Amino acid sequence: MSRLTLGNVIKVGAVVVFFPLLAYLVLLIGGVKKKLRVVLEGLLYAAGFTAGIFALDVIGVGGLLALASMGASGVRAWHLRDLWLPARRRWWHRFTGAESHELVTTSPPPEAALEGTDGRAAALSWVGALGQQSRMRLPSNAYVTFQRTLRTLGAVVEAERREPSRDARFEYELDAMVREYLPGVLRGYLAIPPNMVETRQPNGRTPNEELAEQLQLLAGQAEALHASRQSRVPAQLTTTGNFLREKYGNLHKEAFDFGVK
Repeated sequence: MSRLTLGNVIKVGAVVVFFPLLAYLVLLIGGVKKKLRVVLEGLLYAAGFTAGIFALDVIGVGGLLALASMGASGVRAWHLRDLWLPARRRWWHRFTGAESHELVTTSPPPEAALEGTDGRAAALSWVGALGQQSRMRLPSNAYVTFQRTLRTLGAVVEAERREPSRDARFEYELDAMVREYLPGVLRGYLAIPPNMVETRQPNGRTPNEELAEQLQLLAGQAEALHASRQSRVPAQLTTTGNFLREKYGNLHKEAFDFGVK
């Protein structure tokens, strides 16, 4: 996958040619992609630039406001690059078939239903592949949170594979995160038509906002599970030490006791 395509080169070239109008770029992106939030953000930069040039002193405060609007618009346009500079397969791969990706379904594979660490690993691998396949539909900040949660849960699952905690409550929480909560949030969002992800719902929030909050909550729970799993290691060592001291401590002392008072 590469962003170096003819269409993207033309777009970047147009931005360079019309660089003095950079403050309007975010507004243009939002208008073309029909993203209401991006449009409103672009209007802010455009209004700042227009006011700085035409309403205020260009040499003083107006010029600074215009430059700040251009800079902010340019930075945000880069953050929004997935909207207007999408990655594409390189042209020669279209004919050679150099890349072959199997479509990931929204239903988990049969292996994910297995009990224990094998089932968890299969479920986590599937939801990770589904998120990777759908990354162009996810807001960039939400995708970063999703990946962080995936890595954290992966570390916990691997630790459980190496040395099971045998804690029923901990395993229940881990299973729920891997098999239900994280896949449920992702599939619920992907079921929403793309043109509705910025539409306000009866609760006053958009699906994008709901996704971001729910993924943050899951990320926090994943961190809590990871911290709980790590804290068990020294606790288990201490428990073993107490057992050994109680069982063999006196024997160790008596082994070197020659009855000398």
